[in-house]
Amino acid sequence: GFLACKPGNAPEEPKYEYDVYVAGYEGDKAILWKNGKATGLTDGKEDAAANSVFVASSDVYVAGREGYKAMLWKNGEATELSDGSKEARVRSVYVSGSDVYVAGWERKGDKNVAKLWKNGKATEQSDGKEDAAAFAVFVADGNVYVAGYEKEGDKQVAKLWKNGEATALTNGKREAVARSVFVIDGKVYVAGWEDGKATLWEDGVATELSDGKKEATACSVYVVRREAGKK
Repeated sequence: GFLACKPGNAPEEPKYEYDVYVAGYEGDKAILWKNGKATGLTDGKEDAAANSVFVASSDVYVAGREGYKAMLWKNGEATELSDGSKEARVRSVYVSGSDVYVAGWERKGDKNVAKLWKNGKATEQSDGKEDAAAFAVFVADGNVYVAGYEKEGDKQVAKLWKNGEATALTNGKREAVARSVFVIDGKVYVAGWEDGKATLWEDGVATELSDGKKEATACSVYVVRREAGKK
């Protein structure tokens, strides 16, 4: 006969529970939803919105706006990144170690300037000569990447700033914007659009994701490593 062997006291696989965070707005209030339960980040007296959320350890960071002010909330406690005297917007927050990065833009004169806030201190990514904006920030291997655009002449040029140094992803012949950036194994992926086509740039080399028959844009990129040959 055959004997079936039962495993001994094999350790049970760990069981997990998941907390899901969503940033947005409801009416005039900036809202953070945790597992479907809403928490108001603002009181609704001024128009506000939450645009990005990042969780590091047990701390929850939310970037957004209230009125004209660029805002960062840490565990619900607000920090004003701008003073409200000029219109400012933020679109992305990223936490690396003890450093908190927020990307967006602020009005300067009659132009918008792309900005990066690190621990509340702002650095201009663009020179303010033409309109510009930052939509995403990502930190990898000690380098800080910011994706956005800067106008050159009458066209928006998709831009990637690495540690404040700009690289043009497009040549300025057609409108283009970089909306998202992701870095893995030293490769830099940027998603956005050029001339109405959803576009992905890998280390600066563009791939059109749509055929241009309909207007399209790529809003976010995420890369996962897998073993070669496996799906």
